[in-house]
Amino acid sequence: MDSNGDGIGDLQGIISRLDYVQDLGLETLWLSPFFSSPQRDWGYDISNYLDVAPEFGSLADVEQLIKEVHQRGMRILFDLVLNHTSDQHPWFQASRSSRDDPYRDWYIWRDGRGSRPPNNWRSTVGGSAWHFDPATGQWYYASFLPFQPDLNYRNPQVIQAMLAIARHWLDRGVDGFRLDIFHALFKDREFRDNPWSANIFSGDFQSGFFQKYRYNINQPETISFARQLRQLADSYPEPRLLLGEIYADDEIIQQYLGPQQEGLNLVFLWDFLNLRPEAGYLREKLHHYEIQYPEPYSPVLVYGNHDHLRLSARIAGDQRIAKLLAVFQFTARGVPVTYYGEEIGMSELSLPKDQWKDPVGIRFRWVPGFIQRAMKRNATRDGCRSPMQWNAQENAGFSPPEAETWLPVNQDYRSSNVSSQMDDPDSLLHVYRRLLQVRRENPSLHRGSLVVFPQDPKNPDLLAYSRHLEEQKVLVLLNFGSREITFQDDSDWSQEILSTGEWSRDQAGYIQLAAYTSLLLIN
Repeated sequence: MDSNGDGIGDLQGIISRLDYVQDLGLETLWLSPFFSSPQRDWGYDISNYLDVAPEFGSLADVEQLIKEVHQRGMRILFDLVLNHTSDQHPWFQASRSSRDDPYRDWYIWRDGRGSRPPNNWRSTVGGSAWHFDPATGQWYYASFLPFQPDLNYRNPQVIQAMLAIARHWLDRGVDGFRLDIFHALFKDREFRDNPWSANIFSGDFQSGFFQKYRYNINQPETISFARQLRQLADSYPEPRLLLGEIYADDEIIQQYLGPQQEGLNLVFLWDFLNLRPEAGYLREKLHHYEIQYPEPYSPVLVYGNHDHLRLSARIAGDQRIAKLLAVFQFTARGVPVTYYGEEIGMSELSLPKDQWKDPVGIRFRWVPGFIQRAMKRNATRDGCRSPMQWNAQENAGFSPPEAETWLPVNQDYRSSNVSSQMDDPDSLLHVYRRLLQVRRENPSLHRGSLVVFPQDPKNPDLLAYSRHLEEQKVLVLLNFGSREITFQDDSDWSQEILSTGEWSRDQAGYIQLAAYTSLLLIN
């Protein structure tokens, strides 16, 4: 939300919409970085972790935001970019000034192999991760883009400096952090070459561009640092949350969480960024999560974020499927995370290539559109970052009508916006509001165990499971098919608490559930 008409969302704009977030029923906000930055990667290139970029507001605005969130009984997470800084950060400016500068070892510098980089490590966006600096005759390392040099976590001074930054914001009341590319903090001490891989594109961020990222991510020291960061978070009287962006196999993620839950509190799981809206697929994932992340661990269920194609684009804008997936996300065992606009089915913004602003997108302008569509990916991240659609006015209520927004508003804003869905009982937004209310009122849905029903051969499109906490039980039925299905109810599920379509139950206990419909019953 843009509060001053410059076309850019800002802190005061967020404050002005807190009542909407509270009314929707969400409990925690996660903000992308608002710290001082050249904005070459839209805030993920930080030049001062302790100050605010002027286009977003001031330190006073941050303090007001934290206060107002807490006054509404909600919590707030900041996005903490620990892995790298901007190349304009004073630390890096000093580091690159001389091999003898005290900050030289705060970043990763190496001699090359003749005229070639120090090893074969590649950036997660392609090309060598090493960049030659003519002034000092050495190469510096950047996991992502060249203007985002990686910090050297094998230098104890760096660790202490980054812990001090985290402590600074925790002292001011922030409730925790989303930890950006946390898996990349430490690199192999010997800088060994990564092995070959057949993967071309970095779909899972564990391999890509023909190499397996064995030595530049998920090092044992990063897992140890997770515990160190958790000790800092747990030193505060009120609970603090650490939510990690980590790309790793389940076994490694378990280590980040810790065998005694002494690591990160939560880690994003990425399966649903490429989901299939099918009962069998979702049942398989539920079984998998119950095995890999049993209680007291909680899987984090996420459909989208600022780096990936919007959910609506992956389900062809089908609002019936969107409602089913919302019910699944908020009733399965786990922590649901909603990306802004998912609650109204915001679609992917389509932009001509000459209007792209995302530096990664600009790097991949050459990728033909048919390849992107086949992979269900968008070469630019601009498409999932368009302004929030509040109403049908010009600029969708995000900015004043006369302003030029930082990215164009999606063309469907007149039909797809908060205002038009707010009072529509059949809207996706209404389903979200009702879901969050039902989840809040029924502890079994956010604290209960999960029982997944086996597949019914006669109804393969039906996904059925129940949640249990003490005496309370909730039955969840989801029909992902295009025909009515029948479910034999042999238990005492007496009361409907939510449905998204037509259903009935006969005297013999059989439930008829219409196509693309979900139903929640409580005992």
